[in-house]
Amino acid sequence: MLPSIFSKIHHFRSHRSLLLSKLQILLFYHTSPHSNSQFPPKTTANPTQNHPAFSFSINPAPTHFEKSDFQPETVLESLNSYANDWKLALEFFNWVETECGFQHTAHTLNRIVDILGKFFEFEITWNLIERMRRNGCSLPDHATFRVLFKRYVSAHLVKEAIDAFVRSDNYNLRDEISFSNLIDALCEYKHVIEAEELCFKKNWGDQFDGDLFCLNVDDTKIHNMILRGWFKMEWWRKCREFWEEMDKRGVKKDLFSYSIYMDIQCKSGKPWKAVKLYKEMRKKGIELDVVAYNTVIRAIGISDGVDEAARLFKEMTELGCQPNVVTFNTILKLLCESGRYREAHRVLNLMTRKDCLPNIVTYHCFFTCLEKPREILKYFDRMIEGGVRPRMDTYVMLMRKFGRWGFLRPIFLLWKKMALQGLSPDEFAYNALIDALLQKGLVVLARKYDEEMLSKGLSAKPRAELEAKMDDEA
Repeated sequence: MLPSIFSKIHHFRSHRSLLLSKLQILLFYHTSPHSNSQFPPKTTANPTQNHPAFSFSINPAPTHFEKSDFQPETVLESLNSYANDWKLALEFFNWVETECGFQHTAHTLNRIVDILGKFFEFEITWNLIERMRRNGCSLPDHATFRVLFKRYVSAHLVKEAIDAFVRSDNYNLRDEISFSNLIDALCEYKHVIEAEELCFKKNWGDQFDGDLFCLNVDDTKIHNMILRGWFKMEWWRKCREFWEEMDKRGVKKDLFSYSIYMDIQCKSGKPWKAVKLYKEMRKKGIELDVVAYNTVIRAIGISDGVDEAARLFKEMTELGCQPNVVTFNTILKLLCESGRYREAHRVLNLMTRKDCLPNIVTYHCFFTCLEKPREILKYFDRMIEGGVRPRMDTYVMLMRKFGRWGFLRPIFLLWKKMALQGLSPDEFAYNALIDALLQKGLVVLARKYDEEMLSKGLSAKPRAELEAKMDDEA
């Protein structure tokens, strides 16, 4: 099938070479029996070197594919590969439709809308949406406008996002779902004041021709969005005031309301109030989910100690609510902060028995609190053997820790492992290494890494030791 596909696009190749080079790999990838849908192969400058058996035919061929040659999943993956190049993404989107007869779906339309919005190409976006509507093959849906709201508001174009909601009426999508998506986008990107005005103060009412007043803005879901928005802004006083306003308006608080407000109390330094809310929920007969339990376990652990948190963990499992990795990480962090490393190690083993695989946060709980380099490196090796890839901040944290203790050998061991993992050190990693070398008086070696850092275009800290040595040499 592949040779015929490649021969068919020979005519298009003459002025779409970059597009086709990527498309060749994508087609090979999606028809390969060993393909992995989550990790497509990276495009190279000359993809035919990697797959010499697949080459474009030199014979002239028709310019159109059969519709069956492309599946929506393949087109979606292709668009994903162009996520950082809107021109190529749009070119491919148009080409696969006009040259190949592919009928775009709502998913492929929404993906190109998201890519164009990322680069503020909103005029092109609206033209494309209108074209799709006229074609009738992929009509915009609520998800399309949710993407638009998100892109407008993330660029702080609040007025334009509201205008987009007004325009959704042209597509029969100006309803409570779209309004809810608009409010959610405003709260997600910290435009909570505008969201609250839209819902309750009606300052924007003239733009909606009175239709806004017919929407149900008094339901619990909308209030939860705004409460979460104040939480993201960390305006703790406003959080409390809005929580009390919900009672005054007669809004029925649900599990998500309590989960958000318990998290607010924990993050604002009042975990005992989160525990009080938990007891209030139990009294009202609200059944907790794993997210709510995670918040309460953290709150009880901070206010009443790790033993009370472990008791609640046991209660949670007995009630049939299965813990997730966040639950285990919360218990682990509390145990490590209390110096109870043996119990923490048993919890780590319990995670694997419960098929709840540890993540990088799991091991950070140990790295932050352990005080013996050998133990830290043992957990570091276990982390890699378990398939958990260290992040750059993992290396920086450990290098700084070893540097403060005056240990150079484990720092160079981590530096070597960083290279083996395919990570290139950033400025924080270089600075941690150079600081450790200077602490040991190894000025010459420190200068070597300082120069290497500068050659990569990274910013080095001004250091009196290096400058003084350079003056002496001059």
